[in-house]
Amino acid sequence: MPREVVRLDPPLVSDERSSLTAWLDYQRATLLQKCDGLTGEQLALASVPTTNLTLLGLLRHMLLVEWWWFDHIFAGGLAPQPFDTHDDPEYEFTHLFPEEAEAVKVRFVEQCERSSQIVTDAANLSDVSEGTERETRDLRWIMVHMIEEYARHNGHADLIREAIDGAVGD
Repeated sequence: MPREVVRLDPPLVSDERSSLTAWLDYQRATLLQKCDGLTGEQLALASVPTTNLTLLGLLRHMLLVEWWWFDHIFAGGLAPQPFDTHDDPEYEFTHLFPEEAEAVKVRFVEQCERSSQIVTDAANLSDVSEGTERETRDLRWIMVHMIEEYARHNGHADLIREAIDGAVGD
């Protein structure tokens, strides 16, 4: 069972690394907060007409994206992909298993913790990626990209959650 979602406001004044870390943690917690209190069936529900996006699909997507950018690309890690996508670029969105929702939340939190440890272990934000599948980039780029990725998908999560049960909030 995942821990209670704690979302802390990022500091108004801080150094660059602390600010990026706090904003990334805030965005991660926002996604978890949007999923809080829902059943597996509700998390797998495509509740907004014209899209098949679901909260469970977004959670699975961000689990995969966390692994991809921090563990695989930046750290060049040997950790296997969190789940088999069967070479289907939409797999995390289209192959949903409501009975696995809690396990997905746990794996998401664990991957976020792993990503945070990779950031902590890096000497500085100018450290560059060790993975070879993409052009070399620094940790700063990856962190800013991840904040953007979460912010975009958290907007989707707002709409999906409101359509499920009327819950609104930032």
